[in-house]
Amino acid sequence: MKPLDGIKVLDLSRVLAGPWCTQLLADLGAEVIKIEKPVSGDDTRHWGPPWHGEGDARVAAYFLSANRGKKSAAIDIARADGAALVRQLAAQCDVVVENFRVGGLKKYGLDAESLRTANPRLIYASITGFGQDGPYADRAGYDYIIQGMGGLMSITGQPDGTPGAEPMRVGVAVVDLFTGLYTCTGILSALYRREKTGEGAHIDMALLDTQLAMLANQASNALVSGKDPPRQGNTHPNIVPYQPFEAADQPIIIAVGNDGQFARLAALCGHPEWAADERFASNGARVANRHDIVPLISAEIAKGSASEWLARLEAAGIPAGPINSVTQALRSVQVQHRAMVQTIAGVPLVASPLRMDGEHEVSDLPPPQLGQHTDEVLTNLGISAAAASRLRSAGAIA
Repeated sequence: MKPLDGIKVLDLSRVLAGPWCTQLLADLGAEVIKIEKPVSGDDTRHWGPPWHGEGDARVAAYFLSANRGKKSAAIDIARADGAALVRQLAAQCDVVVENFRVGGLKKYGLDAESLRTANPRLIYASITGFGQDGPYADRAGYDYIIQGMGGLMSITGQPDGTPGAEPMRVGVAVVDLFTGLYTCTGILSALYRREKTGEGAHIDMALLDTQLAMLANQASNALVSGKDPPRQGNTHPNIVPYQPFEAADQPIIIAVGNDGQFARLAALCGHPEWAADERFASNGARVANRHDIVPLISAEIAKGSASEWLARLEAAGIPAGPINSVTQALRSVQVQHRAMVQTIAGVPLVASPLRMDGEHEVSDLPPPQLGQHTDEVLTNLGISAAAASRLRSAGAIA
């Protein structure tokens, strides 16, 4: 039995933050019904190349990454009959997830107030760029813009004065992904509370709020010091050494987390005296004197190959690893052992990282074709074949 067996989710979201949340709910066993616009569907179906499949079944790899385990119903909520169908469906659901602009669903009767009045046990999660209130509430929010506005780009990239020094976005849409995860956590918490109170909830998630929260130690550094954290490239503001080093053939990452590990590293480098040097004996001292200790370590690491150093570091209990490409990471022996790459109905996917009692919490349903489950949804709503035909002719469904 899956943890969320019996929970029904109405997914009115598209692109990434909302779909990432609902994909995780599907992996945990919820029935997720994704409402998509007839003909075009979720925007990310068309965000290729690369593509998977051929002809009418062709879909962008982007879409595949966030829509495993769902059922797709092609219903046009802009048409009165289509909106009425979705309201009827919402009355049977436990959770609704949407990422329209603030107030954008009210004209269809699909806003939180309307649906929760009809179904007080409903948990309704809204994902927007800036939240349901405040001076920016009406603005559209996109991950890239939020990374800029929320300070993340200001601490990402090479330090000032080095080649290519400029604020950089992170290589994946981390704000969308974190917001999806926070939203899922909120939904699970609301489901638990509902078991005790019988009441649903309206969850208000903002990408900007999430981005600030995920700054973690960097935000705390700024609050305590009153200063902006600088861009540091691949170094760490609070730990030294914690960065890549060039071995004789390729770079490796060494991440020393405490003074004991540093002492062992110093010994491996042939300089145990470093651990007794007051400039380097403690992490705080190493942070203050990073420009002295890092070149000393670099000179020693450059004398051996990456494989030699990684073997020695592992034996000494010092955290270290290679810098893999994405394909190298996907093919690594640990990833293969953990079955993190799976093929579902011919679709190659990265599995959910969640494991419970030794088993992956991952749906065995592939990402759906557009409108693949429309007839099933209508049948479950008690819509007759004749009525469905009329709705299809009117363009309310596909």
